[in-house]
Amino acid sequence: MIKVIEGQLTAKDLKVATLVSRFNGFITERLLEGAKDAFLRHGGAEELITVIKAPGSFELPLLAQEVAKSGRFAAVVALGAVIRGQTPHFEYVAAEVTKGLAQVALSYNVPVSFGVLTCDTIEQAVDRAGVKGGNKGFEAMVTAMEMVSLLRLVREG
Repeated sequence: MIKVIEGQLTAKDLKVATLVSRFNGFITERLLEGAKDAFLRHGGAEELITVIKAPGSFELPLLAQEVAKSGRFAAVVALGAVIRGQTPHFEYVAAEVTKGLAQVALSYNVPVSFGVLTCDTIEQAVDRAGVKGGNKGFEAMVTAMEMVSLLRLVREG
């Protein structure tokens, strides 16, 4: 018989840090609302979610590292929006944020959920922040909850 391990979607008694970029705030605030909604809908208590505002998406990995290192949170949810412009800036920021957040998760064994939009246009970002494509902040929080549950199951054997 094959054993299958799957995480549960619950925020009950889960302490989560949600990091939010202030840059492109008209998008990131919608992502934050989606993340809060997911947390509360899945049994989380408001006092267990901590929102930490970062200047921009590029700063999220360092902030995530400090949060993960603190050991105070079961998961980190990183929310930001990097929108392509007419310079290569987009590629540099998007790549480094992605690598940095992944490195934090691997270095500290803490789920770091990626809710950073990397879009070609403002319209795409608006769609992914709750208009047409669902809310990626909601999805990032759901991913964080599932990963906490899944890692607990794997670690318990």
